Amino acid sequence: MSTGNPDPDPRDTPGLEPGGGVPAGETPPAEGSTSEAGPRHAPPRGWAKGPLIAIVTVAVVVAAFFLAYALLL
Repeated sequence: MSTGNPDPDPRDTPGLEPGGGVPAGETPPAEGSTSEAGPRHAPPRGWAKGPLIAIVTVAVVVAAFFLAYALLL
């Protein structure tokens, strides 16, 4: 597996001006492969239990507050 520069060499790519510019009417060369980028493992999916418990707790406290406020009116 090579980890060299995946981008095309401007000196060997047809249709480029000196300095790597693309003249009007030309299609720029495709970028190199990005197979080496990104995490090497699948990231975990879903929510952790801690944040879900915190959100549910806050929602229950807020609902209880409004219920108590409505009953005391």
